[in-house]
Amino acid sequence: MFVTFEGPDGSGKSTQAELLRHAWTEEGREVVLTREPGGTDLGERIRELLLDGGSMSPWAEAALFAASRAQHVDQVILPALERGADVVCDRYVDSSLAYQGIGRGLGIEEVLELNLRATRGLLPDATVLLLLDPATAAARSGETDRLEREGGDFRARVDGAYRDLAARFPERIVVVDASGRPEEVAAEIRDRLRERP
Repeated sequence: MFVTFEGPDGSGKSTQAELLRHAWTEEGREVVLTREPGGTDLGERIRELLLDGGSMSPWAEAALFAASRAQHVDQVILPALERGADVVCDRYVDSSLAYQGIGRGLGIEEVLELNLRATRGLLPDATVLLLLDPATAAARSGETDRLEREGGDFRARVDGAYRDLAARFPERIVVVDASGRPEEVAAEIRDRLRERP
């Protein structure tokens, strides 16, 4: 199974991805835990540019995310799925749809087309969307990278974007309230994923 975690920084994505990996490993499954941008040597170098670099045009930003993702799919995600492992990824295509497609105003369809080409059409079996009030998420994460330093208006647009995506792709996106204790949220995620066909 290919599962991705989405939501704003501070929503608990990384924590929940690790808790799912741990739970599935305890069940005897092989689980590859990875993240975006990153997951490969090239991806980690692109991550530095994206999160710590200077200003860049919206399309340059979208293209860099897609480049990292293309390498990630070829080098990590597809090989793992092909050998029968589960893949749990902290962020994937929906981040680009939310941050660049809607947050930067590039358009969902345009950014989706770019990413479908980069990933050879690979979409997750399920995407866990962790929703949390933008102000609470910002307080949890702090302004730690270039995107998070955009401010409250940008965070509000991204929050709205994720909610739009959940409505647009309900067959794939599992919406979870991230305001509870991590263990409770993790249990809900496992239950919701077990319910999926």
